[in-house]
Amino acid sequence: MKQYISLFRIRFVNGLQYRAAAFAGLVTQFAWGFMEILAFSAFYHADPAASPMEFQHLVSYIWIQQAFLAIFVLWGVNSESVDTIVSGNIAYDLARPMNIYNRWFFEMVANRVSKAVLRCGAILIVAFMLPHPFRITLPSNLFQFLMFVVSIPIAMFIATAYCLIDAISTFYTMSRNNAIFIILANFLAGGYVPIPFFPEPFRKIAEFLPFAAMQNMPLRIYSGNISGKEVIAGIGLQIFWLVILVILGKLLMNHSLKRVISQGG
Repeated sequence: MKQYISLFRIRFVNGLQYRAAAFAGLVTQFAWGFMEILAFSAFYHADPAASPMEFQHLVSYIWIQQAFLAIFVLWGVNSESVDTIVSGNIAYDLARPMNIYNRWFFEMVANRVSKAVLRCGAILIVAFMLPHPFRITLPSNLFQFLMFVVSIPIAMFIATAYCLIDAISTFYTMSRNNAIFIILANFLAGGYVPIPFFPEPFRKIAEFLPFAAMQNMPLRIYSGNISGKEVIAGIGLQIFWLVILVILGKLLMNHSLKRVISQGG
């Protein structure tokens, strides 16, 4: 485990150096967050009773989503591993005395955390300073906050495990861009529209899929959209899907490496 922790530390420190990219991401996320809130505001003004979430819950959902977007993001995080497969440099990884799946997992997590550290503070400070009702609010009680703290790293691990499965599929497709998997997963995770806004019975189905265990769960816990036993059940579902996706990823990796052929090797 020490070698993976060291690898995490190296990647984390390296990721902190990209401050210009972090600033560009801040501007983009502020603009996107305001755009989303204003767009939803128009619907709430038209018919508040028809909305499945309180507007203040929605505002907190959006700002936490933007602050920790790097934690949940599904695109761009596996480009390095995909390039390694397509270029044939996977042969160098096979020569290293490290489990490839574990190595890529820790690298992706380190990249996510370093990007989130550079961006989340500024976004949260501004979001708390905005006028009502566009201001983010704290969870209604300590239990909600603690469950959010538990849920968000699990969501990050699930997103990483899913991205690794997507990367491993490159062994079979040899394609650098499997965009359909990312777009579909982000939609079902509540990345574009919160899952409570999905029509019935599609919403109930989506809530039990692994994608809902990503950003949907921690964001709804923080905002207060779900509480009590629903929170415990949601975190239990997160842990279930994390175990399933990691096991599936490892099985796919082992199967792929048995069939992989390195050019000239």
